[in-house]
Amino acid sequence: MTSTVPNAVEHADEQQPPITMFGPDFPYAYDDFLAHPAGLGQIPATEHGTEVAVIGGGLSGIVAAYELMKMGLKPVVYEADRIGGRLRTVGFEGCDPELTAEMGAMRFPPSSTALQHYIDLVGLETRPFPNPLAEATPSTVVDLKGESHYAETLDDLPQVYRDVADAWNRCLEEGADFSDMNRAMRERDVKRIREIWAQLVEKLDNQTFYGFLCDSEAFKSFRHREIFGQVGFGTGGWDTDFPNSILEILRVVYTEADDHHRGIVGGSQQLPLRLWEREPEKIVHWPYGTSLKSLHVDGEPRPAVTRLHRTAGNHITVTDANGDIRTYRAAIFTAQSWMLLSKIACDDSLFPIDHWTAIERTHYMESSKLFVPVDRPFWLDKDEETGRDVMSMTLTDRMTRGTYLLDNGPDKPAVICLSYTWCDDSLKWLPLSANERMEVMLKSLGEIYPKVDIRKHIIGNPVTVSWENEPYFMGAFKANLPGHYRYQRRLFTHFMQDRLPEDKRGIFLAGDDISWTAGWAEGAVQTALNAVWGVMHHFGGETDPTNPGPGDVYDEIAPVELPED
Repeated sequence: MTSTVPNAVEHADEQQPPITMFGPDFPYAYDDFLAHPAGLGQIPATEHGTEVAVIGGGLSGIVAAYELMKMGLKPVVYEADRIGGRLRTVGFEGCDPELTAEMGAMRFPPSSTALQHYIDLVGLETRPFPNPLAEATPSTVVDLKGESHYAETLDDLPQVYRDVADAWNRCLEEGADFSDMNRAMRERDVKRIREIWAQLVEKLDNQTFYGFLCDSEAFKSFRHREIFGQVGFGTGGWDTDFPNSILEILRVVYTEADDHHRGIVGGSQQLPLRLWEREPEKIVHWPYGTSLKSLHVDGEPRPAVTRLHRTAGNHITVTDANGDIRTYRAAIFTAQSWMLLSKIACDDSLFPIDHWTAIERTHYMESSKLFVPVDRPFWLDKDEETGRDVMSMTLTDRMTRGTYLLDNGPDKPAVICLSYTWCDDSLKWLPLSANERMEVMLKSLGEIYPKVDIRKHIIGNPVTVSWENEPYFMGAFKANLPGHYRYQRRLFTHFMQDRLPEDKRGIFLAGDDISWTAGWAEGAVQTALNAVWGVMHHFGGETDPTNPGPGDVYDEIAPVELPED
């Protein structure tokens, strides 16, 4: 899932080298690691065919399983619901199957370079995503306090919106060394990245996003902070994130995770599904033609995990929903971390007590979406009086908050994301059915576009999701609160298990909420690769000297460690 982060300073030189979402906490070039011809590493031949449990069939679990399979291990994937996790693409009943809605992740930045490796690997196409005021967006309407403004670029909005954008840029420069950090990340200057970030972590770990704004002279105006919260710049408003740690926001801004988004043609869930079925050309131990699917009975993952405990020999024993009990020498847990507290019966001995505390303290944000299929992209029709698009990508303080218009070409059926909301705005929907939600959203949009009859274009039933109500998720994505840096560090660095007591090794945490940039598929991929390195090391394997893995260089780039006392 994506969070909404305002656009930072525009770069004068658009020909600068592309940035990668590899820092600033752990500035390791996962894209280079993946692209190296030597591969990710190897394990001793005596370990070939050894089973490894992979719990969770989202992107992180499937990437980890795919890479372990290539090394000659036998991943056994457990999935409670469906392959894909929060890469969830659904269709509309009775409509063309090519008409889809992205219930989870729907837009991906170019800085997600490790993710892009797998997108390219399975042959998926991407196209620009129509965020507010993006080049791919014909027009945007900002509607606040009953007043609407039509814009094709930021310059079309009233001066106060440009003032707010300038205030955000100044705030970043004055309080977070934005230009210096951005330059260091583009140049992959690890030393400079670490110097800047170490100072900021120590200074800002206890600060909220809203407090960071209030401390800036640029945002001394409450009106500016209010507009910024409701509209933002980039993908939309920010007020739902105001209580979160400012470090969460800076990570996304520095890595340009909210810039130049692209969507996956045909839906993001294709990525884990294609990896599940993919037969790698380079594979150890297994015969050519082997896939994750072929390694599983009937081509399906095993069902939900109901119990995890340690057994003699420091093994991990897994009980599934069918009552089947299997024991493994290693396991990777990629599901939502709260599952370890509620849905899965766990021994306390699985993790050190400090890691249990970090899991328990993980803060998740709520998020809801509502989509409807329509007969064509009617929003591109022109209003006879104004010559403007009759409807636009819409940011508003009404119940819809963000409305996205997704077309597949002239006169072809299209999709409207009537609403995409977070936190309190998402909770306002929770008791409502899909049809009840649609009625509320149509009413809100009817007040903004009184001359547009959206309902007459709808050709199928709405589809909706509230991630906080999904039984295997209980939230959309992690967002650390002030003071949570230490907890996140424990979870991210869990793959470095030589530092743990021997009786706490063998199970590895991964998934986007274990990463520093939760809510982004890139974090799911990066932590999967960390776990792959951890499992390889656990079995006595090693990387090629010309392509050191994240654990090999850990001491050089380890995340800042704040004092506990």
